[in-house]
Parts: sequence; C-alpha cells; structure tokens
Amino acid sequence: MQLAGIRVVDLTRILSGPFCSMFLADMGAEVIKIEHPEHGDPVRQQGEERNGYSLYFATFNRNKRSLTLDLRSETGKEILRDLLRRADVVVNNYRPGVMDKMGLGRDALRALKPDLVSCHVTGFGLDGPYRDRPSFDFIAQAMSGFMSVNGVEGGPPMRAAPPISDLVAGSYAAMGILAALVRRGRTGEGEEVSVAMTDSMTSMLAFLATNFFATGRQPLRTGNDHALAAPYGLFEAADGQIAVAPSNDSYYFKLMAALGLDHLREHPDFQTNADRFEQRAAINAEINARTRSATVAHWIDKLNGAGVPCGRVLSLQEVFDDPQTRHQQMRVTIDHPQHGPLDVLGFPIKFSDDPCRMHRPPPGLGADTEAILAELGHDTAAIATLRAHHII
Repeated sequence: MQLAGIRVVDLTRILSGPFCSMFLADMGAEVIKIEHPEHGDPVRQQGEERNGYSLYFATFNRNKRSLTLDLRSETGKEILRDLLRRADVVVNNYRPGVMDKMGLGRDALRALKPDLVSCHVTGFGLDGPYRDRPSFDFIAQAMSGFMSVNGVEGGPPMRAAPPISDLVAGSYAAMGILAALVRRGRTGEGEEVSVAMTDSMTSMLAFLATNFFATGRQPLRTGNDHALAAPYGLFEAADGQIAVAPSNDSYYFKLMAALGLDHLREHPDFQTNADRFEQRAAINAEINARTRSATVAHWIDKLNGAGVPCGRVLSLQEVFDDPQTRHQQMRVTIDHPQHGPLDVLGFPIKFSDDPCRMHRPPPGLGADTEAILAELGHDTAAIATLRAHHII
C-alpha cells in the first residue's frame, strides 16, 4: 500500500482530524489513535448505531488502532513522547497552544525527532486575532463567507447539510502531510503543517470570490440556479425533477436540440449566455413547459444521449442503490469481530495497482493499548501498573 511503513500518531477527535488520518490509514499508514481512557472520541457516542456500534465513528476511524492514554499525567505524556520518537507524523486538532502546554510544541517536537511531520487542524489558524476562539463546522461555514452565498435570493444565508468545513480541512491536512513527507524524503527534515477550517472554506469560494475581487459586489444567492450560466438548475418533468447543467453555449445548443426547442436559439432574448442570464425566468419557463411533457427517465436518457450533463436528484436510498455507486463501491461492509457487519462509506480515491482496502476494523476503545505498549517495551507488570493508575 502507498503509505506502508509510515506511522501516524493521531491526537484528533470528532471529524476534521479523524477524516485526515482516515485517508492516511486507508492508504496503508499505521495510524495510532490516542483516546482518553474513560470516554474516548465523543463520536463513539454519536449518530445511529448498528449492533451497538456508531457507524459515524466506524466510517472515519476504520483501519486505525486505538491506544488509551491520560495525557494530563506526566506518565501518559512520557509514553506519548516515546511513541513520537518512533513515528513519522503526528496530527492534532487541539486549540492553538495546547500542544505547547503539553510540552510538545514545535521546538520540543523537533528536538524529540527532527524529521517528524506535525500537522495542526484548527478553527482559525495557529496565529492571528481569532486563534483562541473555539470553532465547529457551522461557525466555519458562517465566517468563511460560504453561508452568505448559499440559499435562494431574498432568503437567509444557508449552511450545507454535511459538515463540509471539517471534511475540506481534513482533506487539505492529508494533502499537506503527504507533501511534507515527500519533502522529508528529499531533505531529511520534518515540517509543521497547519490547516484552518475557516481558511479551507474560504478557499472553496472559487469564482464567487474572483467575481467579488473584480467588482467589489456581494454575489446574489441563486439557490439551484448557477451564478454565471443560464439555463442551469433543476427542471420539472412529468413525475419529478431533473438536474441539467449546460455550462456553455455548446451544451446549451445540444440541450435545445434534444428538447426540440431549436427555434429558441434564434430568439433575440436568448442569443448569448449574458442574454439568457438576464432572462433566466423566461428561458427556464420555456424549458419547463417542454420537460413537463415526459418523465424523468425519458429526459435522462434523451439528454445524456445528446451529451447534455444531467441527472436525477437522488435520495440517499437511491444513491446507494444506484448501479454506478455500487460499481464504485462507495458503500462498504466491514466485518467487525465484536459487532458484526458495519456499513461505512467507501474510498473516494481509486488506485489501479494498489487500491485502498479495509485492512483493520474500527477499533474498540483502547483495543490496541496493550499491544502498542508491548511494542514500546512495556512488560505485563508495567502495563498492569499503568492500568491500575488509570493512565490507560
């Protein structure tokens, strides 16, 4: 596997950090998740369960090992330092300054292991006026500008339903770690990687930001319509809706031909995208009048056959029953030794020669504690003493 031989010490919880380390684990890294001995990652108690196990936790913590440590104790910190001396990467999503208070700031980590890659996932960054503020996905969506451009015209700002700032920040963190490992291979030096949830979402504003830079104007919220192209969005069929995305004139002409509306190509109000954008309600009305004449299935077949990007609006049941989703294995069943079959999301990154795979079920709290401590040189008596003192 791509990252075989890389050891990652994972000090994260909830989602942004675990999502990052999930990618590394899926690609073969040994990820050791450090959890509090009493309750572990709070996500263990969140979301719907199957066979007594949180599928929310299972999805983002598959392929990892769990070591419980009380990091408020000096003994627990010393075990962590011993583990870091043998690691390649450490990831945390503490507030800025917490690692320093633990004696594991940048200089301390470099002294401990000069080639260690350290990654911080935070709400606002390691410095700046907001560095000490707490943050969750909803706050990052709000303060990044992301919510201000989502929703319908005249309506309130709207959040995305998935915790997207956690997911984007976690993806960026994994990318940064991989880049730092490549650099380490070239220079022999470690690196400190920092990713902020709010920055991550601001970086996703794409043309909405560049249009603002050009004009100084706040983009209007356009709901399911596109902020640059028309027609584009959801259209009404006889038995439901279809998503259609003709993003340029070439696709627009194909759409008009497939719908039997070629005469609209010469209509003076619809000559250019700028014209159609100004007359969006009118062009949408013309298209809806036509698409209401047949079913969703009819139009999906006809438009795809004409090369027009389109698709059904699928429920989650329909998504995971869909033949393409099934072919891409985006729902995977893990056979857990204690909890039986657990369904989790599949691997979004595909490798042709050495694919990601489920090589380890999501761990029970502290399931690997004794094995990891034994690897660090602790004998049975020493482990029993640590357990008696609630260090593990």
